[in-house]
Amino acid sequence: MAHNAQFAHYPPLQGSARLWGTIALSAATFMNVLDSSIANVSLPAIAGDLGVSVNQGTWVITSFGVANAIALPLTGWLSQRFGQVRLFITSILLFVLASWLCGLAPNMTTLIVFRALQGFVAGPMIPLSQGLLLSSYPPALAGLAMGLWAITTLVAPVLGPLLGGWITDNVYWSWIFYINIPIGLLSAFMVWTIYHKRESITHKLPIDGVGLGLLVLWVGALQIMLDKGKELDWFHSPEVVALGVVALVGFLFFMAWELTEEHPVVDLRLFLGRNFWSGTVSISIAYGLFFGNVVLLPLWLQQFMAYPSFDAGMMLAPVGFFAMILSPIVGKNINKVDPRYLVSFSFCVFALVLIMRSHFSTQADFATIMLPTVIQGIAMSCFFIPLSVILLSGVRPDKIPAASGLSSFVRIVAGSFGTSIATTIWQDRAALHHAQLAESINQGSATAMQVLGGLNNAGMTPEQALGQVNRMIDQQAYTLAVNDVFYASAMIFLLLIPVVWLSKPKRTDAASADSASGAH
Repeated sequence: MAHNAQFAHYPPLQGSARLWGTIALSAATFMNVLDSSIANVSLPAIAGDLGVSVNQGTWVITSFGVANAIALPLTGWLSQRFGQVRLFITSILLFVLASWLCGLAPNMTTLIVFRALQGFVAGPMIPLSQGLLLSSYPPALAGLAMGLWAITTLVAPVLGPLLGGWITDNVYWSWIFYINIPIGLLSAFMVWTIYHKRESITHKLPIDGVGLGLLVLWVGALQIMLDKGKELDWFHSPEVVALGVVALVGFLFFMAWELTEEHPVVDLRLFLGRNFWSGTVSISIAYGLFFGNVVLLPLWLQQFMAYPSFDAGMMLAPVGFFAMILSPIVGKNINKVDPRYLVSFSFCVFALVLIMRSHFSTQADFATIMLPTVIQGIAMSCFFIPLSVILLSGVRPDKIPAASGLSSFVRIVAGSFGTSIATTIWQDRAALHHAQLAESINQGSATAMQVLGGLNNAGMTPEQALGQVNRMIDQQAYTLAVNDVFYASAMIFLLLIPVVWLSKPKRTDAASADSASGAH
């Protein structure tokens, strides 16, 4: 991650320059984070339009996440080689270009390729926006700067589904990508105007090409294996087995190489620190669970509850309400409370939310579905900041950029895996529930005969009546399956609490906590 040490020779910005600088950096971050969630509710529309299944459509989300994660560890090397301001502006402009290409994509394959490109060029944007923002404020206001920064990263995922839903229902899905073009160009122009005289020092550093190649190989193979697994019946398919072997061998070679390389692309020695590994494991698994459930909820609402895209987006929107109000408060007071208590509280609230969701039925009304989402905002606000403080506690100051980058990489990969795993388990459980429910439709079941008789009397042929009953069974099966995923996720959140308590965060001074508070 970008670190403010390289900016030490520039005084903080003053007055309107600081205000516009903050707005310009936030706009770029906003556009980037928005794109990780805007496609969630548009998936059925995109998949339908490009003639693929919604399962294959989830690649639109995972390809962005994986490419984004792979680019993160490169940020440090690129910014030292080309300068932080230049890299940031280049990243924005390439993101605008990739967004335009996504909107033009004629089929699913091209869309996935352009989404991966978009995720890759977006990698440096978030860590650099943080570093530039910290350099614009005096150290005393670092907490405020990070609070403002955290709001952007919390509001964007909430507005994403709303905006995506509205655009999909009223315009055309391509516009969820075109919308980045004006935001990106304006942001790049403002950042250049305000920051181009504040460029960081550049050095020629060797790049760990082998490490990077191995990283792309094993993460890519593992993600494709998770995404293709459900279509190809997992390890009964030679293709899935081959991908699994490539991922495992690639990972082992990657570990061996990075631990012996002088300038590794990923500094794995950081995992020797107890706070770093327990914090990173907690934040990554929790984020994977959160992200998987954020993708599942709108899919279930649209496919089996007949919600339009915008209404499905509305169901995710209220999460931002408490998150926006509470995040700056948590950021300001993080030094006064043991962060482990905040994280434990956050995980309990997440578990409560998911247990509430695991009781949804096909009769659930708007308010029932909405309530857990509102409560979830409380959990969100006590999640990122305290965990970032824990995992950076005890990391040497010169290692903080590498530590932030590595934990973000693990977290984003976990988010992509979470999506694939949640949708796979959902499909599997639905097939199981469907088989069990269908067994009760037989000649000996009075209820089943009564329903079929009623449908026949309404003018349906026996085939149509059975088709109608099958649709009802489908709806029930997928609803029971989504409940299973919610319940299992709740239990995993509770099991993560002891992991957090394995850490021993040091009492930090305000500055280091503030620099950590935005490390997501």
